[in-house]
Amino acid sequence: MRVLPVGDSALLVEVSSGDEAQALHAELLRRRAEGSIAVREIVPAARTVLLDGLTDPVRLASELTAADVPPAPPRAGEVVDLPVRYDGPDLADVAALWGVTEQDVARIHAGTEFRVAFCGFAPGFGYLTGLPPQYDVPRRATPRTAVPAGSVALAGPYTGVYPHTSPGGWQLIGSTDAVLWDHARVPAALLSPGTRVRFVPVGTDGQSPVGADRPDTARTDGRGPVGRS
Repeated sequence: MRVLPVGDSALLVEVSSGDEAQALHAELLRRRAEGSIAVREIVPAARTVLLDGLTDPVRLASELTAADVPPAPPRAGEVVDLPVRYDGPDLADVAALWGVTEQDVARIHAGTEFRVAFCGFAPGFGYLTGLPPQYDVPRRATPRTAVPAGSVALAGPYTGVYPHTSPGGWQLIGSTDAVLWDHARVPAALLSPGTRVRFVPVGTDGQSPVGADRPDTARTDGRGPVGRS
């Protein structure tokens, strides 16, 4: 762990892996909740955690450097279910990379529970982890100039959903009508760091295909179907 000062009231903590960053983020949230640290913002990234709004960053830096961070606790709490049509233009390419059929890609992906490791790139875009390392895929050699909003995509170890139409080089395996970012909603972002996420297969008509499981708590809120359980 390396702790770097950022201005007068912030620290950037560097760790060696995404798992360590998630564990540190969870531990810092726990400490803030119990009142042992006073910090305004805790922002995780791929291998860093930023703490902002500190009254005594020097003291906290010393404490963090000497502390042992426990592994992230088992996933608990609310699950966001995202309906997804596995109809992406890169589905066949991902199937070839995985050495499986397109139906298997959907089955493997939908059978995984994900966790939002961190957010970035665009408002509402979460980097979701959960797939085993053998399912890592490279970004496209040539990025698209416009990826449609709601595209479900893979790159490296991450799954993501494009909240708005934007350029992008991730492999597109599906699409969802869920609204990832809505400035009129509180909170505006549907996904935040630590959120558990499941992808629920639906047909092209928005209904679950025969034999597919649907979450009992699925609902439509006028801004796209989203289930929470």
